[in-house]
Amino acid sequence: MRISKYIHSCLLVESGETRILFDPGKFSFLEGAVKPEIFRDLAAIVLTHQHPDHMDDRSLKTIVDQNRDAVVLANSQIRETLATSGIDAEVFETGSRSVGGCRLEAIVAEHAEILNADRPRNVAYVVDGRFLHPGDSFDHSLDGRKGIELLALPIMAPWNTELAVAEFARRIAPKTVFPIHDGYAKDFFLESRYDNFKKYFAKHDIEFVPLKSPGESLER
Repeated sequence: MRISKYIHSCLLVESGETRILFDPGKFSFLEGAVKPEIFRDLAAIVLTHQHPDHMDDRSLKTIVDQNRDAVVLANSQIRETLATSGIDAEVFETGSRSVGGCRLEAIVAEHAEILNADRPRNVAYVVDGRFLHPGDSFDHSLDGRKGIELLALPIMAPWNTELAVAEFARRIAPKTVFPIHDGYAKDFFLESRYDNFKKYFAKHDIEFVPLKSPGESLER
């Protein structure tokens, strides 16, 4: 499995011949370092929740237009939102299904509490039983995935702290974590936080892989 990070929470997961894109949101495309046109030959585009840093209608329309055979998978709240932009999505909130040559599982995982706003519906996804993308959630519904091989770990947000990040990772106890939800931080700050997390997780036998540059990948 190969996982490439394209800023913030946007991930391209390649398992065998199957390519699945997760959460292409505004932060990935704002500064032009990543273009939506680069994402081709996708089997699916998966959206964890409808916040704009995870779902950008304009960029999503471009991606869908050049991946006509790809299915957009999301929750019912997102499907209603996308319908107003002329984008069709299939509701996939629980259970499992095949996507190309992959097995994709959906787990309802409540979005973390946020200030002055209603929490959107958040669904976490597991690819081939090996990789977990939690969206914006540290919910206990994800505890059943303890010991998973690969975890996309939201390391900074208005709704979390480094202590909460560390506690969630200890609960899930993956073999390898890599940071997501950090697309708004300056490089000098990210360097210091990545270094801090790497040292911390090494003490808990968890590998921390930074994935610093747009398109940087890990393969396991």
